[in-house]
Amino acid sequence: MPKIKTHAGSKKRFQVTGTGKIKRKHAFKRHCLSKNLKSTKQKRHLTHSTLVHKADVPAIRKLLAI
Repeated sequence: MPKIKTHAGSKKRFQVTGTGKIKRKHAFKRHCLSKNLKSTKQKRHLTHSTLVHKADVPAIRKLLAI
């Protein structure tokens, strides 16, 4: 049986932690960051990475070939 290739887009967007959890970055932090379209609090909270929701973990593991 052949090896499963890692999905190229997924390997750029997700990172596996030492304990096996999957980290991701927040969306909506690319543009429109001035002129009061997003509050300072919203932009600050979007800076930090977070974990993938447990319902999405199996699909992402399949993409990452873990």
